[in-house]
Amino acid sequence: MDFTTILSALAEPNRLKIVELLRKGPLTVGEISDQLHIRQPQASKHLRVLNKAGVVEFTVDANRRIYMLRSEPFTSLDLWLKEYRDIWEEKFDNLDRYLQDLQIRENKENDN
Repeated sequence: MDFTTILSALAEPNRLKIVELLRKGPLTVGEISDQLHIRQPQASKHLRVLNKAGVVEFTVDANRRIYMLRSEPFTSLDLWLKEYRDIWEEKFDNLDRYLQDLQIRENKENDN
């Protein structure tokens, strides 16, 4: 999974808004453009970028494309970010231990 492509696609504000809309369920291009107050060609362009990045997929119903989110890129991003969460959790645990030790030392000094 190419995280750079996914993150670049999500970095554009309207594309991120589209993803947020699609979290609630599948939508047509027309519904997306109406909800975002953008022209349909603009919505289609953003959806093409999201589709190329693997973030969305679509089905065809007569002359309408119905877009939905794909779970795979978000699962991959979550796994990738987990490594960074683990690093931060370890750092916070170390900080917590340090602060507890510091408080114990201060309490001992105050008792003396």
